[in-house]
Amino acid sequence: MRILFKNIKELIQVREEGINFISGKAMNELPTIKKAYLLIEDGVISEFGFMQNCPKIKTDYEIDATGKMILPTWCDSHTHIVYAGNRELEFVDKIKGLSYQEIAEKGGGILHSAKLLQNTTEEVLYKQSKVRLESIISMGTGAVEIKSGYGLTSESELKMLRVIKKLKKTYSLPIKATFLGAHAIPEAYKSNKEAYIQLVINEMIPLVAKEKLAQFIDVFCETGYFSVSDTKRILEAGKQHGLIPKIHVNQFHSIGGVQIGVACNALSIDHLEQMTNDDIDTLKNTKTMPVALPGCSYFLGIPYTPGRKMIDAGLPLALATDYNPGSAPSGNMNFVISTACIKMKLTPEEAINAATLNGAYAMGLQDKVGSITVGKQANIILTKPISSYHFIPYSFGESQVETVYINGKEII
Repeated sequence: MRILFKNIKELIQVREEGINFISGKAMNELPTIKKAYLLIEDGVISEFGFMQNCPKIKTDYEIDATGKMILPTWCDSHTHIVYAGNRELEFVDKIKGLSYQEIAEKGGGILHSAKLLQNTTEEVLYKQSKVRLESIISMGTGAVEIKSGYGLTSESELKMLRVIKKLKKTYSLPIKATFLGAHAIPEAYKSNKEAYIQLVINEMIPLVAKEKLAQFIDVFCETGYFSVSDTKRILEAGKQHGLIPKIHVNQFHSIGGVQIGVACNALSIDHLEQMTNDDIDTLKNTKTMPVALPGCSYFLGIPYTPGRKMIDAGLPLALATDYNPGSAPSGNMNFVISTACIKMKLTPEEAINAATLNGAYAMGLQDKVGSITVGKQANIILTKPISSYHFIPYSFGESQVETVYINGKEII
């Protein structure tokens, strides 16, 4: 199958091979080609360039993109979209002034989601989750990471991961699975956290590895959840079974999670709403990707990740949705990019880099997606007619996505 896009107003995020991620000042550089063409063959980017050099070849489809732009699909490296039901009543509690921690203490939050999921069949859970996945694809996401963590028992954590595995088989976009058994302390272990940690380490992780259900392991390293020493033990146990570390860190407090993430060679450390100068210094010259989740800050009314300060310090940055029922019930990456520009003071160039190539790196997918590069999967967005790519974040609350292509096939 050969598809040729012609008369593209601007082809965005064109990169040579071998670029893993972008850091510091380079994040404000977004290479593009104006008046371009793009050739896709058998679902892979085959060739691109200036329209004046467009090849005259036989194709199966030719698409006139006059007035429109093409860019790689969004790479959402942090989601929890496999969950049961919703937590809309907590939304009202938040409006009335209760904090995230207060809601958790009264039986809401993660533990409430865990109870719902434990009582939901795998089939129903899959049906609910596929609706969310199809929704984010329609909004331009072409690669996604999905975490467990709402099971909090061996049976239910495996149920979540099996649903993710089924989604991977059904849908053609890259999907990465993360085991997050250490998301919260279940009620049954409230007075014996150590026993639950032992369950995660000695039972859950080996079962996940045996069935090859996840590529990554994650921990919620936060006051009232899992300490730095807990996190290290769990991540090291995961590494022994071939799972690559990721961490939820610094959402509410800076307690040393950034440092342990770097020490454990975490692929990414996510949230980072609270960052000290020491945290930023720790991340310099490492291969660990900081991931900001502005949708969570928006929904909870907590500080935003200091993305401007981090990029100015020379760090890379990725953006993700944190799509989950309690603190970020939206998978709209377009809104995330707008919010990063408006609230975190990223430039549109920085935000697009953070949501594409850097997001791909945070999932270990930088060789497959995240840029317009020969040999990568043809997961692309064809925009509506727009004046410039700045209009994408500018028009917050509106989608400029006209059509999404996954492996060169039209999705919407």
